Amino acid sequence: MNAGSETAGDTDLDQIREAVRALCADFPGEYWREKDRERAYPQEFVTALTESGFLACLIPEEYGGSGLDITHAGAILEEIQRAGCNGGACHAQMYTMGTILRHGSDEQKQHWLPKIASGELRLQAFGVTEPTSGTDTLSLRTTAVKKGDKYIVNGQKVWTSRAEYSDLMLLLARTTPKDQVEKRTDGLSVMVVDMQAAKNNGLTIRPLETMMNHSSCEVFFDDVEVPAENLIGLEGKGFRYIIDGMNAERILIAHECIGDGRWFIDKGTAYAKDRNVFGRPIGQNQGIQFPIARAYAHIESANLMVKEAARKFDAGEPCGPEANMSKMLASEAAWEAAEMCVQTHGGFGFAAEYDVERKFRETRLYQVAPISTNLILGYIGEHVLGLPRSY
Repeated sequence: MNAGSETAGDTDLDQIREAVRALCADFPGEYWREKDRERAYPQEFVTALTESGFLACLIPEEYGGSGLDITHAGAILEEIQRAGCNGGACHAQMYTMGTILRHGSDEQKQHWLPKIASGELRLQAFGVTEPTSGTDTLSLRTTAVKKGDKYIVNGQKVWTSRAEYSDLMLLLARTTPKDQVEKRTDGLSVMVVDMQAAKNNGLTIRPLETMMNHSSCEVFFDDVEVPAENLIGLEGKGFRYIIDGMNAERILIAHECIGDGRWFIDKGTAYAKDRNVFGRPIGQNQGIQFPIARAYAHIESANLMVKEAARKFDAGEPCGPEANMSKMLASEAAWEAAEMCVQTHGGFGFAAEYDVERKFRETRLYQVAPISTNLILGYIGEHVLGLPRSY
């Protein structure tokens, strides 16, 4: 990637967007329809993104990355989605490494980050959510008990996307029993799991079939050994380290949603211009034209919040409310655009060859993951408006 480490100026971003569009042109709808039909991982697409350097854009130059900021990363993901591709196959590699970058030791950063940047290693799996606790992270049950120079991990994770295609997993596990901690946020630790080594030594990965091709899995740990040197930061402080990276995740997902929304608007607008019924283009009818215009207005409005969240993040300013609101507003606007696009296409909106139904399914995910709309509303109510905690 040749963008360098400049500020997020318009010229810089335009060059990045153009380069991403050129890369995505090699992966048209036919490619994604085949992967979707076969429930296959888009290996070729991920390899192309890796070789281009786009996935390493947030890794500092000293570790082999581009040293760019989240505004650049967001532009990359937005253009991927707008091109009709799906960054969900690998987007976690952009932000998951942030825990190592911000809280890892110098030795850990030197050991892992250059290999992640080059593509020698993939850090795409994020082991947090569990079947019993869901988004109640402080109630997770997976344990990591220290014995000598290693941790012994037992438990289960669910909705661990890309586990089958990742070399490393960033794992959050309980190292101190819940009833023995002074603060609810204590007792959880973050460690890096070498999944290739663990697969034959107690780690089991079970794919989950879902409504979209997202490579989601259940992961089971049965006395899996993790070297103590793989602990990130201080034992028992892992929840804070994970929270630290969630703003980045939400801002980047919000960019993806903006890209999805713009894809639907582009697609719906083009079809409404070309499709003629009763001797006139259907886009001339207010029943078709106004929903497209409304979807456009809502996507552009959400984009302003996304840009503000990214600006504050890059400036090192507190951005929790903006990160959460940008993810919520962008995901809802994208879904509105998806509904509009299906309605505009009529029956053809359900035909696989138009790609609308595939993107429709993919877009619905982001009102649920990586955090649900209701939890965002609860956060705003409590932490922004000062209302009583709702959960």
